[in-house]
Amino acid sequence: MKEINQQVLTGERALFQGHDLHITNSTFVDGESPLKHSQNVAIDHTIFKWKYPLWYSHHATLDHTTWQPDAHAGIWYTQDMLMQNTTVRATKTFRHAQRLTLKNVDFSDAGETLWWCDDVQLDDVTVNGDYFGMNTNNVVAHNLKVTGNYVFDGGKNIEVHDSTFITHDAFWNCDNVTIYDSTIIGEYLAWNAKNITFVNCWLESDQGLCYVDHLTMRDCSLINTDLSFEYCTDIDATIKTKIDSVKNPVNGRISAPSIGQVIFDDPAIDRSRTTITTQEESHDDQ
Repeated sequence: MKEINQQVLTGERALFQGHDLHITNSTFVDGESPLKHSQNVAIDHTIFKWKYPLWYSHHATLDHTTWQPDAHAGIWYTQDMLMQNTTVRATKTFRHAQRLTLKNVDFSDAGETLWWCDDVQLDDVTVNGDYFGMNTNNVVAHNLKVTGNYVFDGGKNIEVHDSTFITHDAFWNCDNVTIYDSTIIGEYLAWNAKNITFVNCWLESDQGLCYVDHLTMRDCSLINTDLSFEYCTDIDATIKTKIDSVKNPVNGRISAPSIGQVIFDDPAIDRSRTTITTQEESHDDQ
């Protein structure tokens, strides 16, 4: 591979169509699209300061890189990338990218990041920003920490382990999602989702888990969660904590130590289609 070491790279398309490059100890300053259409590049200990650096690239490895705020919209239409030990301060970093592996990456301003991507592995990734992961499919995440609203809106085939989400409207419009051993804090969780499963999760959500088709919950805690399960179908929920209130579930099974209130106020719903069991008969039916 050709070595590019301790260089300041400037100007539009500075390394356009570059291939078989090792770039280290360098800085990309002003100039759009410096590595557009690149192939087989290894980049480490390098700073990106300007926009659109890695569009239409193939087979890139990034290690110990830094992306400054003006390096926004940095990686679009790119395939086969490993990014690790990296800090990204720019927005809109990934769009329409495929086969991404991110390890120990910090997105400090992740607005509109990871949109319409496919085949994504996220390990030890920290995110601060809204709309992370919108319409992204085939995701496996371990120790993902997200602070920001509307995470994974419209995503499909998502598997999450040991993660934390502090968010509003997470996992809306999703299909085929499984979340293990995770914490989610935020209102209106998972509305309009299909085939979503929570296993040993700790959830706090005002009016969470409504309008879900095929909802499964195994050994989960629901804290400060009221008016839950409204218009949900095929519920199979085992809850370890008291549920504040349940409203208008369509059908299924809900088990909890106690439920503060069970509300059926929609005459179109046949309450006999939902089995609700508690250890204490402390709820008031309406």
